[in-house]
Amino acid sequence: MKKIVILTGATGGLGREFLKQILKEEVDEVWSIARNSQKLLELQKEYGHKVIPVSADLSDIKGIQQIKELLQEKKPLVAYLINNAGSAKMGKYSDFSIEEIDRTVNLNCKAPVMLTQLCIPYMGKGSKILNISSASAFQPNPYINLYAASKAFGKNYSRALNVELEGTGITSMAVCPGWVDTELLPKEINGKKVRYPGLVTAERVVRQAIRDAKKGKDMSVCSLYVKCQHLNVKLLPQRLVMKIWMAGIGKYLGDN
Repeated sequence: MKKIVILTGATGGLGREFLKQILKEEVDEVWSIARNSQKLLELQKEYGHKVIPVSADLSDIKGIQQIKELLQEKKPLVAYLINNAGSAKMGKYSDFSIEEIDRTVNLNCKAPVMLTQLCIPYMGKGSKILNISSASAFQPNPYINLYAASKAFGKNYSRALNVELEGTGITSMAVCPGWVDTELLPKEINGKKVRYPGLVTAERVVRQAIRDAKKGKDMSVCSLYVKCQHLNVKLLPQRLVMKIWMAGIGKYLGDN
């Protein structure tokens, strides 16, 4: 029986870093899942034969079914499930089409839950589920409200699931970084250079996440800045928290 990792969103900045670091673990294969088959083949070429490219759109139930069929066929031991695929967009509620809303909720909420449900029967003692959430999950965030709400869903689902898994030897953890320095972050918005307070590298986030998962934690927070943020949103009224957030992003909103 092969010992594998299932990694979604494998071709993005955080996904590539997870791939790089998880290959150091004692695993036989890393099923690297993303939509772009060419980028997946490039990953395999760069990181070697342990990388198994799986081209699938996880916002579509057909993509989930594809993973289900692979599991049924291969019957592996899933050592890690890393639900990293996600969709993020900054904008006013009216900037989102129905199709964008559907895709975001499917990818950020439904896909991780469905994949977790599929993978648990193939897990054993020591297996780990990592759901990539965000510091945005700690509070309501206007102008990224759909993203933040979806990440709050993921955080709460992960931590509650971890309680349900007690006694199985399987753990579930939410990874809640702040701003991560990847290609997904725009350098400018409406002609203004963006400043990201507490910005950290993908390498740091992933290193901390893997370390915390091995400790059996149910949430991973990788920097002092985000730990302070987490504490502040517990202590301050949420209306004040949202005002502070708006004061930070207001200059980027243009005519909104």
